[in-house]
Amino acid sequence: MADAWWLKGEYLENCNCESLCPCLLGPRNERGGAMARPTEGHCDVPLVFRIDAGYAGATALGGTHVALAAYTPGAMGEGNWRVALYLDAGASAEQRAALERIFTGKAGGVMARLAAAVGEWLPARVVPIEFGIDGRRRWARIPEVLDVEIEGIQGTTPQTESWIDNVRHFVSRRLAAALAKRGSYRDHGWNWDNTGRNGHYAPFEWQGP
Repeated sequence: MADAWWLKGEYLENCNCESLCPCLLGPRNERGGAMARPTEGHCDVPLVFRIDAGYAGATALGGTHVALAAYTPGAMGEGNWRVALYLDAGASAEQRAALERIFTGKAGGVMARLAAAVGEWLPARVVPIEFGIDGRRRWARIPEVLDVEIEGIQGTTPQTESWIDNVRHFVSRRLAAALAKRGSYRDHGWNWDNTGRNGHYAPFEWQGP
């Protein structure tokens, strides 16, 4: 039996859809997969996770980071995703091994359900990952790979963001609506610029298996 695990932290994403993306709010298939086509016909989306607390068995995971970059050729619910995984260079070998199992779905939990849509996992890379928070701003950087900064769409005051509640998203059921001030990603033959496009951020809490 797989070790019990738990993660709690913050995440951000920046896709190539206009705001708000139809993948989030459109129709679903019988498995719950999004069947609306992204506004550009395909999806280019990096996601970055800051893990503030967590464990996998006896391995503590707080203070680590993980990133994913996903490409879907059409509606996300149709599958055939290609996904790249990035593991934190500041983590220990034991931490990276646990995070790789969790984020590829091998340890069960939410990512096991998502992994059913993945047609190809690209080779994992070990890289420095930065994740920052300042008010409604979130940013993430991987040297020579990723540079994303998103800002939450203002809510009732300049200090508060607008939230989307009760959504079917694998990270969280409540997401901040955001737009990208910067949104570049270059790796694995992909060259994306999602500046000005849709973004989300949220706290998350997962467990498994």
